[in-house]
Amino acid sequence: MPRSVLLRLIDIQDSIREIEKLVASAAFEAFAQSWGMQRAVERGLEIISEASRRLSDDYKAQAPDVPWRQIVRVDISATWNILKEHLPRLAEATVRLIAEENLRERP
Repeated sequence: MPRSVLLRLIDIQDSIREIEKLVASAAFEAFAQSWGMQRAVERGLEIISEASRRLSDDYKAQAPDVPWRQIVRVDISATWNILKEHLPRLAEATVRLIAEENLRERP
């Protein structure tokens, strides 16, 4: 049975929270030098990427300010840019979309 839109959004939200906790007090230099931190962030981004790929384009259009296609790993600088520039908007969008999805799923 495929995962619901709501579960995919929760996967995204959970990954964002954990990534944000991990890098909250880190500077780019510390991130760039920490293999473990980079791998953990990359795994979180993989989960986000996989979940977002499963959302329809029409659904993603409900959050047009999120650069859905850019939320993929390119290199360490791009990863840091995703962390600081794109994840906050994605986090805000998932809060709103989850609330809307919860309203839709209520009988």
